This record gives sequence, C-alpha cells and structure tokens, in this order.
Amino acid sequence: MIRLEQVTKIYSTGGTELRALDGVSLEIERGEFLAIMGQSGSGKSTMMNIIGMLDRPTRGSYLFSEQDVSQLDDRARARLRGSTFGFVFQSYSLLPRLSALEQVELPLIYQGVRDRRRRAAEALVRVGLAQRIGHRPTELSGGEQQRVAIARSLVVDPLVVLADEPTGALDTATGHEVMELLSDLVDRHGLTVILVTHEQEVADYAHRTIRMRDGRITEDSGPAPPPVTPEDGVTASIDDTEQTTA
Repeated sequence: MIRLEQVTKIYSTGGTELRALDGVSLEIERGEFLAIMGQSGSGKSTMMNIIGMLDRPTRGSYLFSEQDVSQLDDRARARLRGSTFGFVFQSYSLLPRLSALEQVELPLIYQGVRDRRRRAAEALVRVGLAQRIGHRPTELSGGEQQRVAIARSLVVDPLVVLADEPTGALDTATGHEVMELLSDLVDRHGLTVILVTHEQEVADYAHRTIRMRDGRITEDSGPAPPPVTPEDGVTASIDDTEQTTA
C-alpha cells in the first residue's frame, strides 16, 4: 500500500544542508503494525511526516496504492491525507474548552460531514470512553486523553494510523493500555498502524520493527504477516478522495 523509493529529504538552514533522510526505500502492506525506532535525529519523525503527507521528499518518490503522491498538488494531497490518515501524537493536542465528543468531531467539521455527532460518539465507544463523552481534558486522565486523541484519528475511517510517541507522556500501565488498543485496531479491524517510538517494550507490540540512523534504515526485522481482512469491511482508495462528503 505504501512504497518509498530512494526518498531523500534535505533541509537548508543558514546555508547549511541537513540530510534528514538519505535514500530510504521501504514497503508497507495494508494491515501491518510497523514500529520505527532510532535516536533523536535519526530521521524517524521525518519519515513519519513524509508518509503522512505532511512534508514532501526532496528527491525520490512516495507511492500510495501505486500512485506517486509526491507529484500531487497541495489540495489533492490534503484531501487524500484527510480521508486516509489518522494522526496520534504524544501531546494529545486536545483543546481545553471542548468536550471529548467535540474534540472528536473536529476532523468531520473540516470535511463538512453532517452526522458528525453520531460518528464521534461511535468512535469514543470504540476506544472505551462511552461514559466520558461530555468530559473536558482537565476531567480526564492522561490515558483517557490519549484515547480521545485516538478516537479523533479513527472518526475519519482512515486506512492508516500514524502514532508519534503515543505513550511518551503516560505511565507504564496506561501506556500498555494504549498499545493494546492500537494492537486491537490492527488485529481486529485491519488498520495499518505506523508507530514512532524509542522504547523497545512499546515497539514489541508491533509485527515489524525498523531501526534508523543518520537518515537511513539500518535494520528491518523482516517481512510483515499477511494483511488482515477488516471486520467492518471498510475499504478506500485514492479515487474515493475525489468525492466530497455532503
């Protein structure tokens, strides 16, 4: 589903070039649970940004379902990104005055979806927060806040969830609960989860681990298992993004 071919990313600052990615090639199948590991500055977050279409390669190509998305214009990329990817970050990124339900509704507001309240409630039920939909972030534990963030990533029915250090702000027990939830999304619903982490016990939840150093992949634990057939039968393609939800 995802293929990077000799992807290089160079940042220029003050006349100095920083090569964040250096000729990276990688294939990710649908239904994989992939962990990306590496020290600070290894290129793992840049790789995540490229895969999530938050940044463009300087050189090389990025193919999603066989289409080179690095050649799409900004509008087409934003449309594809919004319908295909869900994002989960270490900091939760919740707005302090909004309830859990309102937080999860936000991506649907931007997409112009009408039945967003129902879909947001369903997403919160899916992550085990049926009784907390009216609570604001200050009324939720760290683990519950991260579950809200995961529900927000799921409400758009993504094919891929990108999680950048999702347990970094959590205690060990709560972090395991969040990782069990992400594992369930892969094993029972056929989602693809790509995780950035520096913690081995977090990476151990994944089916496959790659390690990065100096912008290159230095280790790959091997081929992923066969793709999982999702229980809910959700499918999507690049063509689907051409349709605007009314």
